[in-house]
Parts: sequence; structure tokens; C-alpha cells
Amino acid sequence: MEEILIAGFGGQGVMSMGQLIAYAGMNEGKFVSWLPSYGPEQRGGTANCAVVVSEEQVGSPLVSRPTTAIVLNNPSYEKFEPMVRAGGLLIVNASLISKASERTDIKILNIKATDQANELGNPKVANMVLLGAFLEETGILSDESILEALKKVLSQEKHSLLEVNRRALELGRSLSETTVL
Repeated sequence: MEEILIAGFGGQGVMSMGQLIAYAGMNEGKFVSWLPSYGPEQRGGTANCAVVVSEEQVGSPLVSRPTTAIVLNNPSYEKFEPMVRAGGLLIVNASLISKASERTDIKILNIKATDQANELGNPKVANMVLLGAFLEETGILSDESILEALKKVLSQEKHSLLEVNRRALELGRSLSETTVL
């Protein structure tokens, strides 16, 4: 069972990442839950979601000690870095987070996802760069399932963005291999 917490500002694709993981898990016949949480403002305010992907039924959608935390901004890093359970994984958008964890009981990936997304020509795919790193590290879901789920999460008018999202996912997978601290 993978218990994932994804957090950042509204508009960074936090909820989309969670939905993608949940839909992809369903596509692969796994049990999933997705629980969004918004701050008082949506775009620009804080946002996080908890996603559980399991081979067995999910007892609760609440995640208090995630196996993985993916954090996209400093406030999320400060709040959720201590919550990652020992032996877990912390994926950090190092383009926007200046702090460094002193924990030695978790695996930490510092990925300059926003910088990488800008190089791909679309800063909005930073979340997909981080998602690719997560998939590389955990092996929990296939890229094919994620890309199929992306067709559900993106509106029909935005299907032109499928290719840049695919490239961001692949880039994140490759960066995962080179950014371990």
C-alpha cells in the first residue's frame, strides 16, 4: 500500500496529480482513495491531497504518516516533511523550496521541476516532472495508466497538452536516477 501526500499552492497541479494517481490505480485494478483539501483560496492558496493506492481495500482515505510526500512549495515542505514515515520518500520541487531536510531515515529527491518544466516550454508541467520521479521510485503505476488517466483529468480542449505532459513524465523518471541525496 502506498499512502501519498501531495501539497503546494493552488494552481500547481496538486489536485490533478492526485486524480491522475487515483484514476491510474483504478485503471490497473487497484483500490484507491483520493481526498482533496483546499486552503481558503483555491488558486494561490494552499492545497493538498491524500491518495492511497493498494492491492487491498482501503480502510480510510486519511493519510497522517505518508509513505511518500511530494511537496511543491516552502509552506508544504515545512508542514509535511516531518510527517513522512521512516523509510519513506520525500520528493521536493527544488526550484521553489530552499530548505534542505536533515532527516536521514527517508529517501529525498530534490528535483528542480519548475526549471525543467520551463525548459520543456510549459511551466505547468512541473507537477508531471515530479510525478515521473515518483513513478520511477515506487514502480506503483505504469506511465500508460497515468497517460490514459490524463485524458480524463484534462478537458478535451487541453488534449493538445498530452505530448508535453508525456515528455515531462519521462523527464521526471530520468531525473529521479540522478538527484538522490
